[in-house]
Amino acid sequence: MPGPGEALWTAEDRAWALALLEVEAQACSGCGHPLAETLDPELEDRWAAEALRCHACATAARHVDRWQNAGGDSRGAQVRVSRRKG
Repeated sequence: MPGPGEALWTAEDRAWALALLEVEAQACSGCGHPLAETLDPELEDRWAAEALRCHACATAARHVDRWQNAGGDSRGAQVRVSRRKG
């Protein structure tokens, strides 16, 4: 912990944070891959996709569907998903 009057971030901390911002700015907001590669039409055939299902998110979506079908108002609702014991 920094003491009174000491900076919360060192020069190295700031350099790493700025580097991360630069990397994030050059990444696709959808897949996270570098835009220089994802926007290159010559590389289109080099990408592979796989459909995966997050079973926790699927469980949450089914719960909301049941809630809405029973007349519940899901506006502003948040669903907490936890693993069952056992």
